[in-house]
Amino acid sequence: MTTPYEPDMPRTMKVRGKALRTGWTTGTCASAAAKAAAEALATGTAPEVVEVALPSGRRVTFAVDSCALGEGRAEAVVVKDAGDDPDVTHGAHLTATVSWRNEPGIELDGGVGVGVVTKPGLGLEVGGPAINPVPRRMIEQAVGESVDVDARGVRVVISVPEGEKMARKTTNRRLGILGGISILGTTGVVRPFSTASWRASVEQAVSVLAAQGERTLVLCTGGRTEQGAMKLLPKLPDVCFVEVGDFTGAALRRAVEHGVTQVVFVGMAGKLTKLASGVLMTHYTRSKVDTALLGEITRDMGGSADLAARVAEANTARHAYELWEEAGLLGRAGRELCRRVAGVLEHFAEDQAAQVPGASGIAAQVVLVDFTGKRMIAMYGRLAR
Repeated sequence: MTTPYEPDMPRTMKVRGKALRTGWTTGTCASAAAKAAAEALATGTAPEVVEVALPSGRRVTFAVDSCALGEGRAEAVVVKDAGDDPDVTHGAHLTATVSWRNEPGIELDGGVGVGVVTKPGLGLEVGGPAINPVPRRMIEQAVGESVDVDARGVRVVISVPEGEKMARKTTNRRLGILGGISILGTTGVVRPFSTASWRASVEQAVSVLAAQGERTLVLCTGGRTEQGAMKLLPKLPDVCFVEVGDFTGAALRRAVEHGVTQVVFVGMAGKLTKLASGVLMTHYTRSKVDTALLGEITRDMGGSADLAARVAEANTARHAYELWEEAGLLGRAGRELCRRVAGVLEHFAEDQAAQVPGASGIAAQVVLVDFTGKRMIAMYGRLAR
């Protein structure tokens, strides 16, 4: 049995000539907008810049895009700069409307363009705004620096014009967040091309699935494989399907913690080859396709010595796939590849379960799809339907 392992992620996704520019989370920008509106409400003067604290204690300054005063209320806008991260919320107008209320303290709510939580498993109140705990604390701290909320309370509403449109490019709907984006961030800073954020989103998706009472997790390597998986398993709700990317190990670990009993992995030849080799974190800088393993499979499935040698020396997993297809061996070799991947996934899940009191292992089913992601080539295990 191949021993599974997870290589560490690289500190940067690739070597670059210059450093990528960091940006600010929606949570940080919302806190800056809230402070600007609170300051305007308290002083009667609209600020041009505000300073807010990050969770680390570091303080940063933001330009206020606009600020308007009304009767007993003020509204301010801060435009999000995501730096060099390809963030769908880059350029979003984080808007805070602050008004007086009779009771002391801060009442925080979401307005237009901020999603509403409709499913458990996110650590947020169902029916409430999708404003995560760290941004919530940042907003409360920022407002408290401008208004003595123990003496006079305020109501803060965070909204994001175009937020509902932006949310269509996220996984919010599948997670049960409807009507807009989430106000996110744990550090306040956006790291460009953040693999950490992808990993966190994978783990969160597994938690939401489990909170719905679902016990089958379908891991897909990307958008094409996810579409194919949904056609293969049409009876499963959307929440069961998670675009796992490179973070299979992280997804399985969270699945074991939540009592998920079955995992279906749907992928193409390259990713499956890495997993069959025991690699549970498959980023290209930390793992390579082991074509020697594919040569071994070729021999085991009755391929000639010449074919096995050519597969072992193939340039890519796709090249090996094509050699199998030409030789009429694709179905048998593909199924053996799936079998080996299932063994690695189940072995890893058993190891994780041994560390969690009361946890049990996971049954794995694996599907090899073609390079369109739509056609099933081979399978090992019984698909959940």
